[in-house]
This record gives sequence, structure tokens and C-alpha cells, in this order.
Amino acid sequence: MYTPQIEDIKHTLNDIVGLEGLLESGVFGDLSADLVEAILIEGGKFASEVIAPLNRVGDEHGCKLDTQTNTVTTAPGWKDAYQQWAEGGWASLPCQEEYGGQGLPLLVGLASQELWNTASSAFALCTLLTQGAVNALKSHGSDELKQAYLPNMVSGKWTGTMCLTEPQAGTDLGALKSKAVANGDGSYAISGTKIFITYGEHDLTENIIHLVLARLPDAPEGYRGISLFVVPKFILNEDGSPGQRNDVKCVGLEHKLGIHGSPTAVLQFGDEGGATGWLVGQENRGLNCMFTMMNDARLHVGLQGVAVAERAFQQALSFAKERKQGSKKGSDGSVAIIEHADVARMLLDMKSKIAAARAICYECARALDLSEHLTDEAERSEQAALGALLTPIAKAFSTDMGLEVASLGVQVHGGMGFIEETGAAQHFRDVRITPIYEGTNGIQALDLIGRKLPLGNGEVVLNWLVAQGKIANSLGQELANVAALLKTAIARLEHATIIMLERIVKKDERAEAAATTYLHAFALVAGTAAIAKGAAASGDKSRIQLVRYFATNHLVQVVSLVEVVEGGAGEVLDSAKVLG
Repeated sequence: MYTPQIEDIKHTLNDIVGLEGLLESGVFGDLSADLVEAILIEGGKFASEVIAPLNRVGDEHGCKLDTQTNTVTTAPGWKDAYQQWAEGGWASLPCQEEYGGQGLPLLVGLASQELWNTASSAFALCTLLTQGAVNALKSHGSDELKQAYLPNMVSGKWTGTMCLTEPQAGTDLGALKSKAVANGDGSYAISGTKIFITYGEHDLTENIIHLVLARLPDAPEGYRGISLFVVPKFILNEDGSPGQRNDVKCVGLEHKLGIHGSPTAVLQFGDEGGATGWLVGQENRGLNCMFTMMNDARLHVGLQGVAVAERAFQQALSFAKERKQGSKKGSDGSVAIIEHADVARMLLDMKSKIAAARAICYECARALDLSEHLTDEAERSEQAALGALLTPIAKAFSTDMGLEVASLGVQVHGGMGFIEETGAAQHFRDVRITPIYEGTNGIQALDLIGRKLPLGNGEVVLNWLVAQGKIANSLGQELANVAALLKTAIARLEHATIIMLERIVKKDERAEAAATTYLHAFALVAGTAAIAKGAAASGDKSRIQLVRYFATNHLVQVVSLVEVVEGGAGEVLDSAKVLG
């Protein structure tokens, strides 16, 4: 069973990121708190009543490829659920009104995405990637492309994909070999093979809009020679309706550890002369365009980690309350396992880590929202930089956390967790991909130290640290111990940050060696400060107790993590030779 986490989302939105205050200020126009709550309640109903029952169906049934027609059929019930989702207007929540969207802030869209992903992450992947494709086209497409594709993508009538990876090029997009040759009429003939394409072929919608990276004949080598193209499954007729089938085929579906309900396709472009595509943005600048989509996806994948963790926690908590085993001093017979200290510890770990990661994701979304909605240009730039800084934290910490929590969910179930029929194992299998796709978490750490820490010559991250210090200083007596631990952690993280900035300037390899450890320390400070601020604002005793637990059991690790950043990075480089 899945109970929508409406109260936790509302707490994060209002007590942590201050949505109610933003609404009162008018920064989001006439959007009201009542409307946001109504969206959450109705979204929760749809997620729990329509999507959640299909999660197990998708896992067990999977998707089927017809090799004669190169078409894919999704699991029973999925097509109907998707059509209900689109008809309900859920696809258009955060999209521009100009193209049929509802123009709501990213914060509201992210909250609804959390509900879909908790109900079924495999189902929600389709909606997540389409949103990213919409943003890429909105930001970089010509007016003609926007008018041709965005209305139907915004409505959910069509879906979108991101076609990056090729067999010889995983993370290294500079090694892409797919080709694009001008047809002489403004279109291009696209040829090549793309792998790991989520929802690259399916039966949910009448058209699929692929965003494809490829090289022009005279393109320079490496990253600078990549262009981005729109390649629809069906070429549009003059009236905008789907017409002739394009030269793109699904030639395989990946057999995966998890997210079985989501078709992960191998797509072949150009077997019959070339798939017809149209350039998005400028020639050889495709990676810039794609990163608009990828950065959007990174935040949403971080939120996916939170969502699957939430589902795993709910199931583990329910099991722990019902499962009786072992006795305690003063009890007559067996007790519910939640009464055993180690089981309680695991559940507290799960709940507190979810709260911290959720807060980081929503803080990131808040910054990105304000970077678009504030009227002052300097303030918009400041918030854009903050959003950029928090994006790799949101993606990496939340997905690592999701994996840890799902694993603990199996552990709470004991031997029954290892048995598929309980469903605990599915959460673990489904979430395992999240630290990998949209840039592995190691790449997120490198992005953090290589691109985000140097923003504003280090001022962005140092200003952020000052802001965390202000939060620590604002905490009342009930959170005095948290404030003390937080101040110590902030001071240690600031010292580590200065060291990392110095290493980056000197191109010292120890910066890369310590990047993942540094990111984790950063996330523990960010998560603690956020949930402490929320607990203080709400005055809720259970939330105050939860942040105390997180601080005394996890924030305290920052001191040791910083020691690793400062001294252990050299050992990574020195000891790597023993790997052979």
C-alpha cells in the first residue's frame, strides 16, 4: 500500500523553502496556497489509486518488443493510466501557458513528480523525460519547432526522449559517432545507434519526439562538434498531425536489474537512408542545448531517489509494526520488531535521510524558480548560481540515499525482504539505476568541485556557507545541540572548501580524488540545516526529534569526512597503483 506523503511535502514546501511566503509576495502571480494544496491532494489520489497499483504489474510483466513491427507494448493498464494522467492536465503543470501549460512554478511540478515517482518510478520516468525535452525545446528551439511540437508535448499527447548514449560512448559524449547530413531543405538525415533510451519506443502516445545528438560532416572532433536534432517517430503532416513513419526503429529492449515497466530501447536511426531531423539551436552547440534537459533531469532524478526511498520506508514501517518476533524486558511473549532498538535505528535512518534529501531537492527547485520569476536581474543571477551549486548535491546525495534506504527496507523485512513477493526487493532494484543515469554520482562530484565551487571565484559557495551559519544561529533552545553540531560542521566544511578551491586553481589531482567525499560532507550540512530550519518553523516535536537524530548520528560524520578530504585524497592517488 502507498499513502501519499502530502504532509511531508507541504512541510518541506512551506516550513523549509518558504513557499507560502513566496506566494504572499506575489512572485508567482496569483497562485494561492489553497490551489497548491488542492493539486497535492488530487495528485496524491491519482498516484495512489491509479498509478501505484501498476507498479508491481510493470515489474512482473515488463515491456514487450515486436521484432516484426519494431513496436513496444507496455504492461497491462499502463496505457490507460497514462491517458488518464494526460487528460487530467498533470503533464502541463509547470509548462509555459504560451504552449498550453499551466505556468506553475517548478516547486509545484516537482512535488507532483514526487507523487508519481513514489507510486511507480518506472511509470514516472516517461513524464520526467518529456518535461526535460519540453524545457530544451523551449530554451533552444526555433519558433517553428516550438509551435510544431511543444503544444502536444506539453499536453502529454506526445512524449519526448533524450538520445545521447552510443555503444562506444557512455559518459564520454565526445566519442559520439551518429551522423547528420543536410538534406538541402532545412532538414537533416540522421544515422547511428543510440542505447539506453528510456521510453524510446512505447504504445502510450501517438508520437514520440526524440532529441538526438549527432555530428555534421565538417564538425570538429570531441565535444565541440556535437549538434542537437529533433527526430520525431512520425514526421508531421502540414496540419501538424503525425504522418509518415520516420526512419527510426527500436531494435532491442535492455534486460535490466529494475524499472522493468519502463522500456529502455536500443534505437537505430537511418537504416533506410536517414531519419529526418531538424536542428535545435546552433550547429556544433548541441551539448549546450542538451545540458538544459540534463540539468532538469538531474534534479528530477534526485527527487526520484527520494520518492522510491519514501515507498521503501512506508513499506518497511508497516511491516515493522505488524511483524512480531523476539521479546523485550517486561513484555509477555513476542513484540513488534519496531520495538527493538536496531530496527528503530534503521527506520530512523530511513526517515531522516529522506527528509534531508527531499529538503535539498526542494531548496534547489526554489532557487531555480526564483532565477526565472524575480524581477531584479542581480537577484535572478544569484539564485541561478545557487541552483547550479545545489543541482549535483540534489542528484548525487538523494540517489545515494535512495539506494541506502531501499537496502535498509530489505533489511527491516529480514529474510522476507529477499523474497520478491513482498515487494521490498523491487524498490532496491528500481532505485539502483538512479546513482548512474543522468551523469553518475562521481561525475556529479566532479561537476561540483570543477564547475560549481569556482562560481563567482568561490563567492557562491562561501555565501551559501554563511547562510547555513545564520540558520544555525537562529535555532532555539530545543535545537541547541543541533545548532552546536551544525556550527562545527559548517566551520569544517568551510575549511575543506577553501582547500578544494586552492587545489582546483593548482589543478591538483587531489581535488578529484576527494570530490565524492566532499560532496557527501556538503550534503550532510545542507540537509541538516534545511530540516532543522523546518523543524524550528513548525514546532512539531516529532520533526525536532528527527533532526536531533540526524544531527547526532550523521551530521557528526562531517568532521571525519573533512579529514579525508584534507589528507586521504593523496592516499587515493598513491594507493591506486595496488589495483594492478
